[in-house]
Formats: sequence, C-alpha cells, structure tokens
Amino acid sequence: MATEDPVSRARVFRLRMSGLDRETQSTFHPVRDRYGRTVQLDPEAARAHRNQTALALYAAHLVPHADQLLDSARSTLRTLPEARHTSAWRDQLDALTTSHTQITDALKHPATPGTAAEREQHAALWPHLAFWAEHGCLAADLADTPGLHQQPGTTLTAEERQMWTEMAQAAQLRRELDLIESWYAADGRLITLAHLVEDDTSTVIALAGDPDAPGWEVIGQFDNEFAAGLVLPNPVPSGVLRADAPSWFNRPEAAPEQPLKDLLRDVIEARSAGDVSESLLSATQVGYAEGPMVLLAQLLDTAAEFSHALGTVQGRQIGARLSTLGRQFAFLVREVHEAAEDLGATVAVLPPHRTPKPPRIRSRPALDTTPPAPPARAASPVHHR
Repeated sequence: MATEDPVSRARVFRLRMSGLDRETQSTFHPVRDRYGRTVQLDPEAARAHRNQTALALYAAHLVPHADQLLDSARSTLRTLPEARHTSAWRDQLDALTTSHTQITDALKHPATPGTAAEREQHAALWPHLAFWAEHGCLAADLADTPGLHQQPGTTLTAEERQMWTEMAQAAQLRRELDLIESWYAADGRLITLAHLVEDDTSTVIALAGDPDAPGWEVIGQFDNEFAAGLVLPNPVPSGVLRADAPSWFNRPEAAPEQPLKDLLRDVIEARSAGDVSESLLSATQVGYAEGPMVLLAQLLDTAAEFSHALGTVQGRQIGARLSTLGRQFAFLVREVHEAAEDLGATVAVLPPHRTPKPPRIRSRPALDTTPPAPPARAASPVHHR
C-alpha cells in the first residue's frame, strides 16, 4: 500500500507506539532491584518524553488521515449484517472519533513549549493516544476490507453439502478430521478449515458452526487452503477476554515479586527452618506482593475463564478442567502456606554434621618445576616383503 494510505498510517502508528512503549518500559528496568522496586528514578521525566513523542507520532501519521479512515470504516460497517459485535464496533468508532477530536483540538491550541501547562496537556492526551494505538486497528481492518460483508458461494449444491458433512462427521469419529484454523465471519458464524482424511487422501474442507457441537455443516471443499481463502467469508477482528481490562499502553506498574529461582536458591542456602519458612510464605503470599504460587493459581483461573469465553464445546470442557485444576492448586497453596507456618514454629536448624564438601581443586605444579618428559615412542615394526 502507498505510504499515504490511511490504513497503512494507522498500522504504522501502532507499531511506532509499541516501540515507544518498549523504550519507556526499558528505562525502568536498569534501576529495579531484585524485588522489582524502583530506585533512583524520575518517572515523570520518562512519561513526559513518552507523551510528547506519542503526540508527535499521531500528528505525523494520523491527523491528516484519521477522518478518512473513520469514514471508510463506518461505510463498511453499514453494509454488515446485524450481529452481536456490530453495535460494539459502532461504539468503538465513536470513541475513536472523540479521541481524534480531543487530540486535534490540542494540536490546534498547544500550550507554551517547555512549561508545566504543556506537560499537563500532553498527559491529558495520553489516554486518547493510547486508545488509538490499542484500538485504531479496528478502524483499519474495517476500512481495509470493503468486502467483509460479502459471502461468496462455494459452488456446493445442497446434496454435496450433505454428502461432505456426513463424510466429515465420520472422519471426526475416526479422529481423522484435522482442524487447521478458525475465524468468525461478519454475520457471527464460526468458520473452521480442516483437513479431511479419506482413503489415505486429504482434502481441505470448510465447516460452519462449532465442530464439536451438533448442527455444523460443510460449506466448501477445496484443493488447498489458498483456494479456500479466495471463496470463504473474510475473518473479522477477534474479541478480547475482558472488555474493561487495562490497555496494553496503560498497564499498571507490576507489584514487587520474588522469582521462584531466587526462592529456591534461598532454601538451598538456608541454615534454619525459619529461613525456609520465609521462602515458602513468600511463595504463597496474597495481597499486594503476591507470591508466584498464588499467581500460578490465578493463571489457571484466568485460562479457564478464557476457555469458557470461546463459547465452543471444547472450550467449555477445557475450561471446566482448568477450573478444577485451579481449585486443586488453590488448595495446595493453602496447604503449603500452613506447612510453612508449622516449619517456622519448629525453630530448628540444620545439624552441624551436614558440612559442605571440600571443593575439588587439582594441585598445580610450581612455576620452576620441569614438566615430565613424554613417554618414549615404541619403535615402528619392520615390514619385510
């Protein structure tokens, strides 16, 4: 695409903002101690530089093109069939428009450079800039796919669809239906590509519906995946797990955390039960500085939430498994915490007979020592002809 294309500009802006975010975060890393606490840092200066640079990026890449981008996205959205996601997309485009207006108004009336008023103005614009970096891709995707609503025919008759569906269902029972990828079409249908193995031959088929639930059917049969992509409905942007989750560009600062490797090292180097108890209590601590075992329990619960949110039969089944594992692991965390408290109450130390082994150090010859003579080589045998 041409560099003046609004879609390209929006995607370049996102990439540049991602690089700026990594650059800003990297300024915090060299001045963090082993527990994640920041020392000798001026975060306001780093954020002020980030805000100013982000505004300059927006002015260069999106100010002349955002209106056209939003108009194209709305034009595509009006052609889409009504589905659960279309109203949310309208709200997002409206929010992008509001943020664009706020940014352009500030650029038309900038504060005096180098003043506190300028820093305050840029700080107020940062949420709008971050919102565009995070969600401007929706406008770009809609504007870049004017045929998103189109659903070309797959040339299969009703009888052929039924035949391929029965063959695919039989292959699924034989575990010979290999899923390739899936996406959602503009009308909300779940489309899945799969390899159908039949008589030692494989062909590409497209399914509409959840492959693990009743009611799905084959809507196309193709020689390869490329041919399928030319005919099947285009994918729409996928969703998010939590609509109110913090933006990637506005993540809260991580709480102090002790890595498991450090806790393991502390246990190996410990001499008293109290030291080991403290390591275990750190691993199971809840609250602000949550321990790694507590975080792992949260990871299982969140993964279960994600699996349920997929809305498929397999997703619900795997989500149930992960939920069970999460409850079991949460029980394990409580048991470890109680064992750590009991261990600390023993006020015991390691017995003195557990002494370190002396290091294996090979003695080196003195500098004036003559090296030993090499062994004499045996005379070569004489061969007679």
